[in-house]
Amino acid sequence: MNESEILPGISLVARSPHPVAGIEAVVICPTFRRPDHLLKTLHSLQAQQTVRRFAVIVMENEAEDREGAAVAAPLFEGGEMQGMVVIAHERGNCSAYNAGLQTALQHYPDFRHVLIIDDDEVADVQWIELMIAAADRYSADLVGGPQRPVFANPGKNRFEHHPVFKPAHHKSGPVRVLYSSGNLLIGKQVLKALDQPFFDPRFNFLGGGDIDLVSRCTAMGFKLAWCEEACVYETVPERRLQADWIRARSLRNGVISTLVEKRQRAEEPFGGIRTFMKSAALLGLAPFRAARDVAKGSIVTGQYRLYIALGRILAHFGYQNEQYRQPEKN
Repeated sequence: MNESEILPGISLVARSPHPVAGIEAVVICPTFRRPDHLLKTLHSLQAQQTVRRFAVIVMENEAEDREGAAVAAPLFEGGEMQGMVVIAHERGNCSAYNAGLQTALQHYPDFRHVLIIDDDEVADVQWIELMIAAADRYSADLVGGPQRPVFANPGKNRFEHHPVFKPAHHKSGPVRVLYSSGNLLIGKQVLKALDQPFFDPRFNFLGGGDIDLVSRCTAMGFKLAWCEEACVYETVPERRLQADWIRARSLRNGVISTLVEKRQRAEEPFGGIRTFMKSAALLGLAPFRAARDVAKGSIVTGQYRLYIALGRILAHFGYQNEQYRQPEKN
C-alpha cells in the first residue's frame, strides 16, 4: 500500500479525484480492526440524502495490518466516495480524531463543519443534513445526536435502558453538556479557536477526550445543541453486555468525571480539594440514591450510581481503567 506523509505522524493512503473547492462538511471516521463494519459505515455515508457537498476522511489507527485502509481505499481511488484515507500513526482514539481534524483543515479550506462517526456505527440517511440544519437553527457551535444501540443479540434489547447505553438527551434544542464524539458536529470556528491537539492524548486509551474537549469549548463560550432526529446506530457486541465490561465502563465514567473536573478547576483556589470533597460527598450519597432507584424497580441504575461514585474517588488515587488499551476486550 503506497503512502506519503502529508502532516507529521499522518500518511496519505488514498485520495479521491474530486475537486476540494466548495466542500461544506467533512465527515471524519477513525477505524481500528473493524474492516467489515467500516464498509457498513461508509455505505451509510454514501447513501446520505443531502444537497450539501461533503467529503469523508478515514483515519486508520492500526499502522501495521491496516485492514480498514485496505478495504476503504478502493472506494476513494475509484471515485465512489469523495475524500481521503490516511494513517494516524500514533495509537489512540484521541490521536486518530486529531489526525482527521488536522487533515480536514489542511486539505478542505471551504468546510464549515466537521462531523464525527465511529467505525462501529451506521448513519441515518439524513444524518448530515439534520446535524447541519440543527447547527444553523440553534446557532450552535457543537451539536450532538443519539447513538442508538443495535445489539448483536436481539434478545438483549432490554439493555438499551441501561445508563451506559442511553443517550444523554431526548429532545432537540440547546443543551449544557455533550458526552460523546460518536455522533458529533464541530464548527470550524471552534477548531480555529482551540489549541492543538484538539483532543487531549492523555485520554487516548481511557476515553473521555470528547467530554474534556466539550468542557473546554463551553468554558470558551461556545454553544451546544442536541438533535434528537440525527441518529447513528451503534453495533453493540455480546462482549459489551457482560457484567465485567459494564462495571468497568461505569467505573471509567466516574474516573473521567473527576479528571475533567480537575482540569476545569485547575486555576481555582483549592480546586483540587473542592473536587475531592465533591467526589467524597457523591460517594456518601450514592448508597441512598441507589436504594431509591432499586425501590423504583431499576437495579441497574442503582448499581451504575455506585460505580460512578466509586470511580470518582478512585481517580483521586491514580486509578485509571484504560479499556481501549486492550481492544480485543473492548
